[in-house]
Amino acid sequence: MTRKSVGNSYTDERGKFAPGNPGKPKGTRHKVTRAVEDLLGSQTGALTQKAVDLALEGDTAALRLCMERIAPPRKDSPVQFDLPPMKSANDAVEASQAVLQAVSDGEITPMEGAAVMALVEQYRRTLETSELEQRIAALEEQK
Repeated sequence: MTRKSVGNSYTDERGKFAPGNPGKPKGTRHKVTRAVEDLLGSQTGALTQKAVDLALEGDTAALRLCMERIAPPRKDSPVQFDLPPMKSANDAVEASQAVLQAVSDGEITPMEGAAVMALVEQYRRTLETSELEQRIAALEEQK
């Protein structure tokens, strides 16, 4: 089955995307965003001032909206505790123990501990894969 490039598409004669697939140009805004901007036009300053005025008058919804724009809630924060280096997949046991100890000592929260444990596990898998590749290479050299 032969596909043909259609009009102004970014495909070649076989229907495959051309190298570098340009996608949307940088700075292109979503059509809904453009529609809202067109609708509000020059009123954004007045609307913002109204939200501030309502917040200052005690409107809790307006106050929440203003505060979320001034100081959005933190989604992530750095954690600091001693974590032994992982040079082999077997070292993951010690690293996991360090994370559990940090949680139990209150150095980090359980959620932070879970996030660090996920990183330890990912790194362990990377080390394990690397070790397997080295073993395979060594076996192939012996042949």
